[in-house]
Amino acid sequence: MNERIKPIVMPKWGLSMSEGKVTGWLKPAGTRVSVGDEIVEVETDKIAGVVEANEAGTLRRVIGAPDTIYPVKALIGVIADDDVPDADIDAYVAEYATHAAEEDDAQEAGPRYEFVETPAGRLRYARRGEGEPSVILIHGFGGDLDNWLFNIDALAEAGTVYALDLPGHGQSDKTVKEASLAGLSAAVTGFMDALDIASAHLVGHSMGGAIAARTALDHPDRVASVTLIGSAGLGEEINSGYTDGFVAAASRRDLKPVLEQLFHDPATVTRQLVDDLLKYKRLDGVDAALTALAAALFAGGRQSAVLAEALKATETPVLVIWGESDQVIPAAHAGVLGTRARAEIISEAGHMVQMEKANRVNELMLAHIRT
Repeated sequence: MNERIKPIVMPKWGLSMSEGKVTGWLKPAGTRVSVGDEIVEVETDKIAGVVEANEAGTLRRVIGAPDTIYPVKALIGVIADDDVPDADIDAYVAEYATHAAEEDDAQEAGPRYEFVETPAGRLRYARRGEGEPSVILIHGFGGDLDNWLFNIDALAEAGTVYALDLPGHGQSDKTVKEASLAGLSAAVTGFMDALDIASAHLVGHSMGGAIAARTALDHPDRVASVTLIGSAGLGEEINSGYTDGFVAAASRRDLKPVLEQLFHDPATVTRQLVDDLLKYKRLDGVDAALTALAAALFAGGRQSAVLAEALKATETPVLVIWGESDQVIPAAHAGVLGTRARAEIISEAGHMVQMEKANRVNELMLAHIRT
């Protein structure tokens, strides 16, 4: 294959994704693009997202047609410099299907979801990469490991990355034995023990950020660094309309406007995402688990645990990332650690900033972990 020609493919966001729909191109053919530019919008059965340019050059071919479904890794566009002949682009496009099939054969034994028995119950997790260091991704209230769809593969460049479903969430056991930050932190360290992870970089989103911070405070020898994304635990303010609404929602009509509060662009919420979360909420034990956690952590519309001052007194390296238009936890909390942490607020992103601005978030996290 011509190394000067770079493919844009239907991405694979998560182990279960097999296809996606091109919903619209954000750049026309002939446009010069830089790394990180948003090129094309894609909708999956889980979520709508944007494919960003991984290479600089000119968008020489737009192949994926709007409102058309393509399998993952299908060629939907081509980036190359202006001096690459059109004939070479044509040959690349014609040859790509064979090249992709060969890559698929080589990756047939790829990773799958795994389960492990821990003191907190049976927990589901995904693993990417290999070697040291270890990185553990901890989702937020009502979430699951798919909240890291756009991050887990990128972070695997640094070492071995684990994303788990917390107790009461995803496909893990639905019983939460201790509905508190301490109890959920114990679940994380129990997960580490079960997989012989002596120490890890913890990345937490929302409630997961507070869990990561609690773990760093209680077990500093086991936490190499902390990344807090739209994190709970840094101030009292929280949008109780979201937390209470999520717990109470029993229909698509109730849940969809609640989920739309998570994103800068509410159109990111797909019908399938709403349906999947409704199915989860209807599982035995989920309502009790979410109700207990909300009562323990967000009673009276306030966060019950504020860890900012305690974090300032630790030596654990801290990175804070926030979406500027976060409607769940105020972006003002990003600065409460002062010079104790590096903090970045990202524009045109909401509470799920790690999904909406994945390239920038991944860049920040990789730099933090490596240094």
